[in-house]
Amino acid sequence: MSTKAAHQKELFGHPVGLYVLFFTEMWERFSYYGMRGLLSLYMAAEITGANPGLGWTEAEALKLYGWYTMLVYIMSIPGGLIADKLIGQKKSVLVGAVILTLGHATLAIEQEWAFFVGLILIILGVGMLKPNISTMVGGLYGKNDIRRDKGFSIFYIGINTGSLLATTIVGLVVAKWGWHAGFGLAGIGMLLGLIVYLYGQKYLVHVGNKTPENEKKDQVDLGKLFGDLIKSTKHLVIVLILLGLSIYFGGFVMTGVDHWGYVALFVFLSFVVGMLMMIFKSLRNQIEKDRFLVVLLSFFLVIVFWGAFEQAGGLMNLYAENKTNRMLFGWQVPTIWFQSLNAGFIILFAVTVANYWAKRKLKNKEASSLFKMATGTIIMGLGFVFMVFAARDYNANGSSAMYWLVLAYFFHTIGELSSSPVSLSFVTKLAPVRYASLMMGLYFASTGLGNKVAGILGENASEYGEYTIFTGITIFTVLFGLGVIAILKPLKRLTHGAEDKEGTTNEEAEGFELADN
Repeated sequence: MSTKAAHQKELFGHPVGLYVLFFTEMWERFSYYGMRGLLSLYMAAEITGANPGLGWTEAEALKLYGWYTMLVYIMSIPGGLIADKLIGQKKSVLVGAVILTLGHATLAIEQEWAFFVGLILIILGVGMLKPNISTMVGGLYGKNDIRRDKGFSIFYIGINTGSLLATTIVGLVVAKWGWHAGFGLAGIGMLLGLIVYLYGQKYLVHVGNKTPENEKKDQVDLGKLFGDLIKSTKHLVIVLILLGLSIYFGGFVMTGVDHWGYVALFVFLSFVVGMLMMIFKSLRNQIEKDRFLVVLLSFFLVIVFWGAFEQAGGLMNLYAENKTNRMLFGWQVPTIWFQSLNAGFIILFAVTVANYWAKRKLKNKEASSLFKMATGTIIMGLGFVFMVFAARDYNANGSSAMYWLVLAYFFHTIGELSSSPVSLSFVTKLAPVRYASLMMGLYFASTGLGNKVAGILGENASEYGEYTIFTGITIFTVLFGLGVIAILKPLKRLTHGAEDKEGTTNEEAEGFELADN
């Protein structure tokens, strides 16, 4: 009688390792979303009273919220590089989990220095964990394994289970024991995630390992890429022009105390552009180059989507706190509970949405990843129609009804289910194999830029008003999504049928191929 090795065992048709990563990510997201739901509220809360906050203005709170949520994901780029070049994804996730546990524990300390130190540690920890755990999910499946999309959808349910638990429980803890007790509970969640990950190592032995030295010949050295950039006059001139514009706009055009932060951001992005140009130049053939371009174009969809969606933790969160009638049968609904709507709707409708797209594909109707991402952006954008109605309701009556928020979050969720899990899988299908974690890091960096866009939009709400901001988001996201659909055919040609080759093969996949050569 033969028995499978631990890492080959399956549960409900998927590798057991998927569920180890599921619960690790669930508790990590419990910690992240628990803290995220409190962040803007804590910063904007008055410094006096039984549960004092930092006493910042809404614009100041949303400014820091934008920077923080951007940097959390921007750090995925160095996190991916460290995994690719030094320690592998598996150890990177472990390091990230330890740093995150320390960061959330620091936030529980009732000192202002602890608030900023805790945020810095969380930024570093998420940067190490987030891109690499997602890459490991893809590594559980052989190339062209049709189960991969469903695996990512299951993984995505884990993310949102953690979010639902956090935004439900943490709100009650804060109401009873204060902000820092809520931050502390988030830290306990991250500790549980670390324990799960350590316990489940036997189911992950074939994924996330450091690339053996004898196989590194297939990886292009990034130091060499930047050396080639210096030697390439055309590409170097482009980067130098971008650097000059970065310093000019960040240092002299942007206003506010954080204008040097914009200098640093623009300079960083200039070097990223230089790196991407040299990666493109180093690719082996036209198929790789075309697919690489499509992945980069998909990142613009990601930025637009999250730039609108992330109003949830910022502007919409503060709107629920200050301008929404939250009384229900004589009891005031905690503001953070509205954050749980998204996670709850995902758990309820994730399978339904996934099955809808699967049936479309079986009927040979349009169901490509790019089409799903564009459609998801449109649906999510239409959700802001209800926030427009909410703003009109507030302007007329002095408060808006809760059901506007519920409807907005419902549409946002359906849009997210159509777009976000698919975009993760899309990157793993098309990205060049030797840049596995780096491209996943760039994906999360794109979500970070979207978060920064969300913060900028939220900041401007105090000047232009929520009605104008919500209307503008609706119009732009719908038009952008329709524009992508209009050029879908040429974009699909550039993928060279990467999504048409999915079958039922189930090869082992250490160093899994993210795109066919």
